[in-house]
Amino acid sequence: MAVTKELLQMDLYALLGIEEKATDKEIKKAYRQKALSCHPDKNPDNPRAAELFHQLSQALEVLTDAAARAAYDKVRKAKKQAAERTQKLDERRKKVKLDLEARERQAQAHGSDEEEEEESQSTGTLEQEIKRLREEGSRQLEEQQRVIQEQIRQEREQRLRGMAENPESRGTPKLKVSPADLRATSHHLLSAEQMLPWAQLKWKSKSQGRYSRDVLLRLFQKYGEVLNLVLSSKKAGTAVVEFATIKAAELAVQNEVGLVDNPLKISWLEGRPQSTMGPNHPGLSQVRSQASRSWACSGFGAPLPVWALLRALSSQIPVIRNWQVRQSKQEDCDSLLIPFPL
Repeated sequence: MAVTKELLQMDLYALLGIEEKATDKEIKKAYRQKALSCHPDKNPDNPRAAELFHQLSQALEVLTDAAARAAYDKVRKAKKQAAERTQKLDERRKKVKLDLEARERQAQAHGSDEEEEEESQSTGTLEQEIKRLREEGSRQLEEQQRVIQEQIRQEREQRLRGMAENPESRGTPKLKVSPADLRATSHHLLSAEQMLPWAQLKWKSKSQGRYSRDVLLRLFQKYGEVLNLVLSSKKAGTAVVEFATIKAAELAVQNEVGLVDNPLKISWLEGRPQSTMGPNHPGLSQVRSQASRSWACSGFGAPLPVWALLRALSSQIPVIRNWQVRQSKQEDCDSLLIPFPL
């Protein structure tokens, strides 16, 4: 059994950094501390993080189950005693021992069989206990992993909330650089692969301007998975949204306009990557054609005006936000405009 052989080669107590007589409470505490430091979500660039996290989970499963822990301790004790006996032998006795084993292997077969049988029984017991843990599921492991996931989620949400409430203190040095120079330089310094998928949202707020958390989630989940969305509690009309991928964030920043009567101003939280969807992208042609067909089927028969295009697309298909901003003549967003030929 692969898992059992792996466990036999590991010192689970040393892996968790605890004593052999550690209580369940001490084991769980040590697991949380170790697992948090090597959790794959917090170490995406470390290929061994997932392997170490898996080993810690195995250690927690075995050591928090009384029967499995007893079986593991028995195997561990036998291996430790054998190692101590071997260590006590000097070089001369080791040589004699090896010679005797080579010449008298047949004569000692019976005694060796007994030792092997005892070790085999201990190993078999441990295998049975691990198999039982797999079949029943480890309640202790699931509980501790839920605690870790919740702590990671709270840390991420707290970080996003801080960015939403203090947009000027994100750890970036305050240099005296003009906006034009900053935009020109960011093109060379930041690429789509280096960007964090975070966008900042702003809107005119009159009692939150009809933008609630649920409304914003519905607007942005059509572009991809949304990991977090935090509304600022100090500055009304401001929020930060975190996407699972850069692609989803880029689509949202380029296309979303929000509510027609209260458009959203969307910007990258830090810099902006190169656009991967130009104005002649096939998807945008499809958007325009679908909107035109919807208007033609309504029975009005008149050319599709600007407000009708926005209304036809806002409920089902994302509209290029820069085109709406340009029509609204919002000069403070000129740096984000991308021409949208109609």
